[in-house]
Amino acid sequence: MPGGDAREAARTVAGSFEEFPFLAELPARGPGADMIGRTAGMLVELYARVEPSGWRLGDHPGRDTRRARSWLREDLDALEEATQGYEGQVKVQAVGPWTLAAALEMRNGEAALSDPGACRDLASSLAEGLRLHLAEVQRRVPGAQVVLQLDEPSLTDVLRGHVRSASGYRTYRAVDRQVVEATLREAAGVHGGPVVVHSCAPDVPFALLRRAGAAAVSFDFSLLTERDDDTIGEAVEAGTRLFVGVVPGTDTALSDPAGSVMGVRTLWRRLGLRPDLLAEAVTVTPACGLAGASPAYAREALAHCVRAARSLADNPE
Repeated sequence: MPGGDAREAARTVAGSFEEFPFLAELPARGPGADMIGRTAGMLVELYARVEPSGWRLGDHPGRDTRRARSWLREDLDALEEATQGYEGQVKVQAVGPWTLAAALEMRNGEAALSDPGACRDLASSLAEGLRLHLAEVQRRVPGAQVVLQLDEPSLTDVLRGHVRSASGYRTYRAVDRQVVEATLREAAGVHGGPVVVHSCAPDVPFALLRRAGAAAVSFDFSLLTERDDDTIGEAVEAGTRLFVGVVPGTDTALSDPAGSVMGVRTLWRRLGLRPDLLAEAVTVTPACGLAGASPAYAREALAHCVRAARSLADNPE
């Protein structure tokens, strides 16, 4: 979400998504509030600090780790305040193990992705950090059914060997798909509730994510191509929920709500899926985060998602 006021963001989220509030991230506050720094602050027995080139792993918690943890506590305080007495689903999100490995540097300046041992250590540390974070959310919102979202925008590049090295002149070797799947399964396995994996990059590996334990896949709907049809159809028939990003994440004129989900109806017809499946299989979302939007547009985008979802449920055909 845009801005830096945690309580205002929490009130906006709780007021817009009355049945599915989420723990907002406010990256405009600076390093430690960004998605990488926020998740790095959750790690157990691994720490990171900001360098000119990005976030780098170190031996001790420093100012950047303390700042990330402080902002997370502030956001949790705001969520707790805005959801007093609430019972229902609440979404929290963190960066997944592969995007984290592609973003965090080791002491030599190369990404953790370049070292299989570092990837394993990072994944284990993240799993324990997520376990503690989820328990804290549950403590603060006792009536919550927590939904965990893992943000993996770099996943396709990791699988294809497209993540650039520190020099920028080469790329790291592609990671074996079975290793990627097993590591994602470890991260998802810390949570007894639903897990969503989000990627706003092209060519989301739907089948791999489903096998890794994702109950839902979140993606930018505009990046789909017809070659994704088979895997999407299989995912839906297997019970995987789709978080379809159909509302732009930055300021623009929004079409009518029914127009925003017209492509979803077209996809459904193309796949030959039952129209009555739409309401239980699809969640309408922004295409990606709203941090680059104005506060007024962010509020309108969330409200537009709700109206578009109602349109889809009321008129699936």
